[in-house]
Amino acid sequence: MSNFNLPVNPPIVKNKAHVQPSVFLAENLLREARRQKDIPFGNIPSVCVLDPDGDIVTYLLKNELCKRNPYWACYHSKLYDATFQGVQFGIIGCAVGASYAVLLAEQMFVSGCELLISVTSAGIIQAPERLAKFILIEQSIRDEGTSYHYIPSDHHSQLKEKLKQPLKEHFLTTGLMVEPGRSWTTDAPYRETQTAIDYAKTQGVICVEMEAAALYAFAMARNANVVCYAHLTNTMAQDGQDFEKGVENGSLDSLDIILATITAVQGKGTN
Repeated sequence: MSNFNLPVNPPIVKNKAHVQPSVFLAENLLREARRQKDIPFGNIPSVCVLDPDGDIVTYLLKNELCKRNPYWACYHSKLYDATFQGVQFGIIGCAVGASYAVLLAEQMFVSGCELLISVTSAGIIQAPERLAKFILIEQSIRDEGTSYHYIPSDHHSQLKEKLKQPLKEHFLTTGLMVEPGRSWTTDAPYRETQTAIDYAKTQGVICVEMEAAALYAFAMARNANVVCYAHLTNTMAQDGQDFEKGVENGSLDSLDIILATITAVQGKGTN
């Protein structure tokens, strides 16, 4: 067996040409899906939600507050048109993980989406200052693979300033338990070692989740409007009675956050 010399820099940070367009385009995939599945051309809602846990979709379906969108041509998911308290939005459940979340985001933004909101459950690294249940993720440690295909390795993956300010101002006027903070996005939830957790603490990280760094990198590269929240629901199963999310598995709280986000962003006319 020949010796194999590992590179100093891993391949994932090499040969990316971030400003170069992709040969494989989301709109072309959707074109073929429409042809094969006989799906009519049309736009999805301008505001869409990713629901990695699937609990929000479950609640909306149970209460007949959503129905399948007839124009969504993705091979891998179902998008629902939802109406809650008079506000309309699209939503996809069980969008777990960085690569899948960004695959969906790419397809959503070429299908009519103008604002994407992700609400994911997260493990607590250290308690937020005011003990909020939700974190508005301002920045995330890039411990996944997808973000490196969108922005250079020395760039931060973070919420756009034009979105952050109106959101922070709006939440000051509500009774919702939301604090801004940093997250750690990982591709390997069962490799959250004590060493990795201790490092995250030194970086001021509040929680660990699986999508935000990649979604923000996509947003930065595509100039898309994406807002990510972490619902602090667990301590990585270190304690008993963990993963309790609240009434309707946290769906009502999450829906309040979604409506507040739409109000804040649309009220400022953010494009």
